[in-house]
Amino acid sequence: MNAASPLDLSALIGPAAWARLPAAVQRRFSAGHPEATYRGLMDMRCSRLGRVLAWLVKPLRSPLAAANASGVPTTVRVSAVGAGVVWERTFEDGVGRVFSTKELDANGRLQERTRGGLGMALDVFEHDGALVFQSHRYFLDIGALRLVMPRLLSPGTCRVEHRDLGHGLFRFTLSMSHPLWGETFHQTGVFVDPSPSLPG
Repeated sequence: MNAASPLDLSALIGPAAWARLPAAVQRRFSAGHPEATYRGLMDMRCSRLGRVLAWLVKPLRSPLAAANASGVPTTVRVSAVGAGVVWERTFEDGVGRVFSTKELDANGRLQERTRGGLGMALDVFEHDGALVFQSHRYFLDIGALRLVMPRLLSPGTCRVEHRDLGHGLFRFTLSMSHPLWGETFHQTGVFVDPSPSLPG
C-alpha cells in the first residue's frame, strides 16, 4: 500500500468481514471518507487505577479521560490527515478534549498514536455486525526510538466497538481491562450521524 494512500480498513479486515458490516458503518470508515462531525451523549467511568494512569500519561497528551459521569455531551470530529485519520473528541462539562490518529506503521499494521508519541498497536475486525478495534501492545515513540510498554504497566487491553443502530444512530463503546486489576476505563454513548442513513 502506498504510504500516501488513505487509510483503508476494508483491506485490513478483508472483503468477507467488510461485507458483513452494515452499509452505514462501511460508509463511516471507508477510505478517503470526508471530514465528519458526530454529536452524542457519553457515560464514562474509570477506576482508581485508571485515574492514576490518566494522570501519569497526561504529559504525553494521552486520550485517557479520568471521569465518572453520565450523559456528557460529546462531539467527535473525524478528519483525514495524510495517510492517517484523526479523531478529536471534545467532552463538555469540564471533562476535556483528546486527540488520536489511526494510521499504518512501517510494516503496514494498524496503530493509534497521540500527539505526545504514546500509542497502541491495533487489531481490527468485524464481530457480530460491529467494527472492533482491539489493542495488543502499547508503546512510546521518542524521536526514532520506540519503547514497548510492559503489559502490567499499561491501562489494559483496549477494545473499541462501533455498532450501527439504524436511523442515523450508532453506539460507540470503549473499555480497558487490566490483567490484574480488571476494568480501568469504560465509555459508551449513542451518536447522531448527520449524513443520510443507508439501509442495512
